[in-house]
Amino acid sequence: MSWDIERTPGSRVHRIDDGRVVVPLRLSRSGQHATDTELLLSLTDAEHLHAALCRALDGHPAPPSAPDCRDEGEAEPVHVHRTDEETW
Repeated sequence: MSWDIERTPGSRVHRIDDGRVVVPLRLSRSGQHATDTELLLSLTDAEHLHAALCRALDGHPAPPSAPDCRDEGEAEPVHVHRTDEETW
């Protein structure tokens, strides 16, 4: 038995009223859809994940279908102060 986790088709990552970021996810077991759920991230955790993904993708060209990264001024600035070497 294996589990797969992917973005929920047709759903977008968004913020909720308390400022957290919601990542819709689809869980499948052995190739069969099991459930849809959401990963809730604080802004700090979302920034850490964003940085980790940037590092993992560094040096690889983006495919033509990839969306642009966020625009300056589109979101309010978030200042993250790291106190340890926490990584994703």
